[in-house]
Amino acid sequence: MSSSTPLTEKRYIVPFILVTSLFFLWAIGVNINDILIQHLKKAFNLTDFQSSRVPMAFFGGYFLAALPAGWLMQRLGYKRGILIGLLTCACGAFLFIPAASIRVYGFFLFALFLMACGQSFLEVAANPYVTILGPPESSERRINLSQSFNAAGAVTIVLLGSTFILSGIEHTPKELAVMSAQQLAAYQTSEANMVKAPYLVITGLFLLVAVVIYFSKLPEISASEKESRTSLVELQRIWRRTHLVKGVVAQFLYVGAQVGVTGFFIRFVEHALPGTTEKSAAHYLQMHLVGFLVGRFTGSALMKHIPAPKLLGLFSAASFLCLAVALTGSGLGPVWAMVLLGFFHSIMFPTIFALSLKDLGPYTKMGSSLLVMAIIGGAVCPAIMGKISDIMDIQKAFVIPLVCHAFIFYFALRGYRPGLSTHPVPILNAVTGETE
Repeated sequence: MSSSTPLTEKRYIVPFILVTSLFFLWAIGVNINDILIQHLKKAFNLTDFQSSRVPMAFFGGYFLAALPAGWLMQRLGYKRGILIGLLTCACGAFLFIPAASIRVYGFFLFALFLMACGQSFLEVAANPYVTILGPPESSERRINLSQSFNAAGAVTIVLLGSTFILSGIEHTPKELAVMSAQQLAAYQTSEANMVKAPYLVITGLFLLVAVVIYFSKLPEISASEKESRTSLVELQRIWRRTHLVKGVVAQFLYVGAQVGVTGFFIRFVEHALPGTTEKSAAHYLQMHLVGFLVGRFTGSALMKHIPAPKLLGLFSAASFLCLAVALTGSGLGPVWAMVLLGFFHSIMFPTIFALSLKDLGPYTKMGSSLLVMAIIGGAVCPAIMGKISDIMDIQKAFVIPLVCHAFIFYFALRGYRPGLSTHPVPILNAVTGETE
């Protein structure tokens, strides 16, 4: 890629800045889950598998809302789609307050699900929107730069979440067993109430950004009549784009690995370094996310000189090595390997996204929806890891992200190359009733 290609065009600077702010904002919903898993596990006395329902609910919402978001985006445009997403996020965040009051785990999961539906709208809109706000040659750089602010949001929210949500009060199973019913209820109520103030602030942030977007002028990328048609025919045709299909699989596995790693990071540190408190373990998670942030900006700069697929291949190979150390080592070594993993995870999501959307033409919005649906990997892989942890231990559960990175390496090596299937799916013409 030529380093002389501009990042964006003058007419797109303000829209690019506004949409990039969304990347920072939706890091709140995604990354606060890393704190919530540990917090709700303690507040409701959950097993690792039961606590994995947090990412299952969240990324399940992403999955179910992605296609409706794509369809609505085509009919209402990017700006209205973004507004729907922000308002839905605000509703989901606000529901944490009554959920904490009645102390029902299922209510927390529903609030997370609703919040995730809103964030699915934001992601379906923002990722492809950023790729077209400038020259096609710099689309990977543009989305990596925008995603860098998502990483900045991740660091910020984990720092604030570990400060204001994690109480630092931890009881062993033996201590909980000797508590009276009143003492246990008081402890769990206190833990549940820790989320009220943070989620009230989060609600306000979503509403504030919605107001700013509402009064801003965002250019709508016009679509031809053919481009705006979304149907079963389009869904059938898009699966012929083999690089998109492989990209969806790669994104599923990457998100599953990344969410599994950060979601069980605190548990992993507590296992590797017995006696470590949750707040101390959270410091290692913060360093992991700082590496993630540094990697995003570094990766965006490196893509001026190194082709995106090659850089993705290098980072996925390095991630595989970090996970191999985490899986087989003991003591501080695996912990620092996990910290370093954040740097190498940094470019994967946006780079897989941009490479998968290459040369899709009129199918770009639908391709974006499918890639966002692939985020369901964040629900599946942590659940498998939680079950392995309950049966064996948390360290052995990290074999799942190790396997995921093997496919990501293949995608970076060969799978990203655009092409059409040589065995197209028969397509039913809705008008004539004949196959094409």
